[in-house]
Amino acid sequence: MKSPEAVRDFLIRRYQHQCRTWLRGEGQWPLVVSLGCPTEAEAQQHAYSTRAWVTSWQQWQGPGQLTWCERRWRSMGTQSLPEQLVLESPADIAEWIDETERWARAGSRYRKFTERWPTLAAKLPRYFDSLATYSDTDIERLLAVIGWLESHPRSNLYPRQLPIAGLDTKWLESRKSLVTDLIETLAGSANDSSQIGTAATIDSAGTRDFYALCGLRRPPATVRLLVLDAALRRRISGLRDITVPIGELANACLPAKRFYVVENVQTALAFDDLPESAVIMGLGYGIDVLSRIAWLKNCECIYWGDLDTHGFAILSRARAHLPHAKSFMMDEATLLKYRPLWSTEPEQVTVDALPNLTPSEHDLFGALKQQRWAVNLRLEQERINWHEAWQILSK
Repeated sequence: MKSPEAVRDFLIRRYQHQCRTWLRGEGQWPLVVSLGCPTEAEAQQHAYSTRAWVTSWQQWQGPGQLTWCERRWRSMGTQSLPEQLVLESPADIAEWIDETERWARAGSRYRKFTERWPTLAAKLPRYFDSLATYSDTDIERLLAVIGWLESHPRSNLYPRQLPIAGLDTKWLESRKSLVTDLIETLAGSANDSSQIGTAATIDSAGTRDFYALCGLRRPPATVRLLVLDAALRRRISGLRDITVPIGELANACLPAKRFYVVENVQTALAFDDLPESAVIMGLGYGIDVLSRIAWLKNCECIYWGDLDTHGFAILSRARAHLPHAKSFMMDEATLLKYRPLWSTEPEQVTVDALPNLTPSEHDLFGALKQQRWAVNLRLEQERINWHEAWQILSK
């Protein structure tokens, strides 16, 4: 016997799983929900709950058509029981589960986009939540962005140069996947798909290249570094803390013999002067840019990151480009020494093996994955005693 509350729970699940399909106008309607009429024996055995179930549907008010049936039972006489709930459309279900406004917004906006661009009909439903929750301003801006990029497929402008009111980097970055999907769909539908999926539109990480697909100029990748040698600084006007486009750094051949690659920016900023040395900081998984600096292969390179699974994953990626790179204080002894300062890694990397670790590093990585000491254990590099670390670094 399904109570109104149980039916609502069922409809919530159905809505969550099917709302995108329904947005495209698909699905079988009406939706008939059987309410689970009991048999005579069940009604006798659970008389109280049966009466409560019937009463709940007698008092129910809401969308859809409730059908009743009569049962002639030998011991209980003729009984009128709720049998089925018939819902004619997704709008009925949305009303049942208090999603009327979101469903109406999503539908209205879906129609607005597809009337202008019919080929988006199959792609847009995957962004149901965006259609349902974006403000009207965001929707109008999105329409303007898609429209402008469609009509200017090879503008070669930087994103901030687009003549669209209210468009800024933060807004576009948070919606890059949506814009890329829609522009890719429109390009394919316009028989301009010769570049779609080719090297021209795939970036170094193997994902679709937003800038290539949208015909926009890519902002230059930059690297922040500290020049720790006073003599080297005099050759660049005394600059110590600089941020430079990766292409310019690749051509500069900075005459330092030792480079530290340090994940945490504040840890890197704590470095004092060291002869013939520099620090590159805060790259994270963007560490692949180091592959573009060919002269780094002739320098001593030391990587220092967090003692967690992502720290080792980044170290492995660094060694893919700089096989000679050494790690610093990323060992079991350091991890155990700072037990009181352990924290929790929100999510570990999904792989169980990394290709470019030393045997001892791989053993520690495996121990972290196996939760040997704690669940999702992490020791952030900035928790390590700085004076101890600096004594080792400055030798």
